[in-house]
Amino acid sequence: MKKFSFFLIISLLGILSSCSPKTAEKAISSVKHAEWSKNAVIYEVNVRQFSKEGTFKAFETQLPRLKELGVDILWFMPIYPIGEIDRKGTLGSYYSIKDYKSINPEFGSMDDFRDVVNEAHRLGMKVIIDWVANHTSRDAKWISTNPEWYVIDSTTKKPVTPFDWTDVAKLDYSNAGMRAAMLEAMRFWVDEAKIDGFRCDVAAEVPIDFWDNAVTELKKSSPDLFMLAEADKPELQMKAFDMYYSWNLFKLMNDMAKGKANTDSLRSYIKNELNRFPENTIPMNFTSNHDENSWNGTEFERLGVQAGQMAALTFILPGMPLIYNGQESGFNRRLQFFEKDSIDWQPESSFNLLYKSLCALKKANPALNSPLTSKMSELITDKPDKVLALKYSTGNNTLIAIFNFSGEALSVTISDKIKKGIYEEFMANVSKKIKKETIFELTPFGYKIFYKN
Repeated sequence: MKKFSFFLIISLLGILSSCSPKTAEKAISSVKHAEWSKNAVIYEVNVRQFSKEGTFKAFETQLPRLKELGVDILWFMPIYPIGEIDRKGTLGSYYSIKDYKSINPEFGSMDDFRDVVNEAHRLGMKVIIDWVANHTSRDAKWISTNPEWYVIDSTTKKPVTPFDWTDVAKLDYSNAGMRAAMLEAMRFWVDEAKIDGFRCDVAAEVPIDFWDNAVTELKKSSPDLFMLAEADKPELQMKAFDMYYSWNLFKLMNDMAKGKANTDSLRSYIKNELNRFPENTIPMNFTSNHDENSWNGTEFERLGVQAGQMAALTFILPGMPLIYNGQESGFNRRLQFFEKDSIDWQPESSFNLLYKSLCALKKANPALNSPLTSKMSELITDKPDKVLALKYSTGNNTLIAIFNFSGEALSVTISDKIKKGIYEEFMANVSKKIKKETIFELTPFGYKIFYKN
């Protein structure tokens, strides 16, 4: 084994001392997470593209498969009627909402959706729906009944269009009546469809005090309500939201695959980025979602041969992993956003086994629970410029994950003390005796995970 230089050892010790996302100075969120969310995997459902039928009924037939895959939370993209004025494409954007209390007839009926929720609950899964509180369509019911609820352009005298989203109208959160109606509409879905929470679109564009108040009110009758913010704003996590988008991890993985970032960049993420957020909160880790797939490319376009490795990383790093529908099938095509464009399912894909195994790994190892309650540390290796080795432990459970971010095969030695014993190797169906200075063989852009209880 190579000897470390004095300066390299000092550098690594500094990383080790700050690798854990827990620090004394961090704020602590007051959000109480539902017990069922602690080791959960979330799955994004694009109803229009999920099946050739594009309906709730067609999706419902796949619930047993998703349960077997290991999915715990189903996140449905917007399921509401879509506006027609300035509609984009033939079918329009899911996020141009005409009526907050109705179902898009393209997908079926309210009873059809209730059936999906009921069956998901029967199978032990939870359901959250996309909520677009920042804007409506330009022909929404509210525009005709309550035009004062919108931000009006002083020149055109019409509702403001946020960003370049020409098919939507921005709501005015200085209006108390609009706020009350928005809360009432959210309560409608909790009461009438028995959903378990909301994924809130562009959550940072809506005042924080609205979210704080709305969630407080909704949790009076639904204390386990789960809230996901499409944002990475720490203030949103203090009182309202359970989980946030780990955008910076997503961008970092893409940059690493392009050679624009390295293993030290990932160490910096663990040290600094996770510490930006309150102690009691959950990052959502992902390699794809509806926006990225349609507008910026599939995970295979962006990550190349590292797509599988980075998928594993999203399950290992602190947080909750997301699977976008089709990823478990190795689906490699950008889905059209405003037209019908069904997923081509490949049930025999190696990614099906990968995601199924990763879901099982998360559930079998409480050291990976969210929020992070275990002790996480980096293990010193003889190849720190190419390899990141992490250890998680809680109670009798210990998990070791070693990632090779280089394009060459490596023999890696870990010089830290590791709990000796017989470990199970992830996806290998073999056991390995681990002791001091055990050598690990890693393939190019490969990884190995070991665990014991």
